[in-house]
Amino acid sequence: MADEIKLTHPEIEIEFIKSSGGVFEVIKDGVVLFSKKREGRFPDHREIIKQLSSGI
Repeated sequence: MADEIKLTHPEIEIEFIKSSGGVFEVIKDGVVLFSKKREGRFPDHREIIKQLSSGI
């Protein structure tokens, strides 16, 4: 997923933060774009790229 995001948005810095308990979140500028806990699934990279492209 990180590679796909970098191809589409090379200006974005990606940081991986190790966690426990199955937490997986995508956060941009302090705003949670995706939460595995909230959604109950992993995101498709295309939905994350779409959110980043729309400025959300």
